[in-house]
Amino acid sequence: MQRTNAKEIIHSPHRTDAMSHFVRVAHVQPITVLSIAGSDSGGGAGIQADLRTFAAFGVHATTAVTAITAQNTVGVFGIWNAEPAAVRAQCDVVLEDFDVRAVKTGMLAQPRTIEMVAELARERGLRNLVVDPVLVSTSGHALMQEGGVTAYREALFGFATIVTPNIREAALLCDIDARDIKSYDDMVRVANEILGFGSTYVLVKGGHFAHEQGNDAHAPDVLVGPEGVTVLDAPRVDSKNDHGTGCSLSAAIASGLALGRTLPDATRDAKSFVLSALKGAADWHLGHGRGPIDHLGWEGD
Repeated sequence: MQRTNAKEIIHSPHRTDAMSHFVRVAHVQPITVLSIAGSDSGGGAGIQADLRTFAAFGVHATTAVTAITAQNTVGVFGIWNAEPAAVRAQCDVVLEDFDVRAVKTGMLAQPRTIEMVAELARERGLRNLVVDPVLVSTSGHALMQEGGVTAYREALFGFATIVTPNIREAALLCDIDARDIKSYDDMVRVANEILGFGSTYVLVKGGHFAHEQGNDAHAPDVLVGPEGVTVLDAPRVDSKNDHGTGCSLSAAIASGLALGRTLPDATRDAKSFVLSALKGAADWHLGHGRGPIDHLGWEGD
């Protein structure tokens, strides 16, 4: 695969400018997307974040709930996993009734569910599959049972259009210590290793990496795919309200793909969307921990 190196600075346009094209398209005939993910009782991440993101992009949201969590802005206090057969039944009835243009996975919670989604992809040819390999919460709570990493690598990634791990998840997927990822070159290296498991693209999200490296001015992501390597950089927003950014980014990519954007363009749009949502929620005070982002542009109204 040919490798090129490019760096782009992502800016955050006014929300109405960023989303107007997508909303106009969706109003002609709503396009359907599917989220297969867990529920966040605090409303910041998971299915709840996906629904708000899909609404912002003007697409019709369908869902398959994989787990119920008891969580808020402070942490995760309980998880009850759905049986894979129940998740499959939700997916089947949606896929039989709707023309689903893109599918994103979030918290799948257990290896059996990962394998079930892979079977679904094999049997039904899921279009524009965005896999966000949720393994651990920001607060450090495990969100995947043992064996999940192997199931992702061996069963599901081969069906994915893009895989979107953060630094910690990328390290787990590559069996290395996250502290060993110290540079852009390291991010590219792990992205290429994950690409070897079969997806078309890999986006390694590096916002936390930059902060831990003492670079509070930037939030870089590395996109690796057929076009080569692109570093998508953006100003880092000083805010405690960043819960659900990963879920929202992957949902935004799925929305863009469903609406006909190329993968690189959908990823740029998604990063711009999350940047705008982080800025909008920077001064919010919802809960006592890390709050949600401004998916719907309330601060711009």
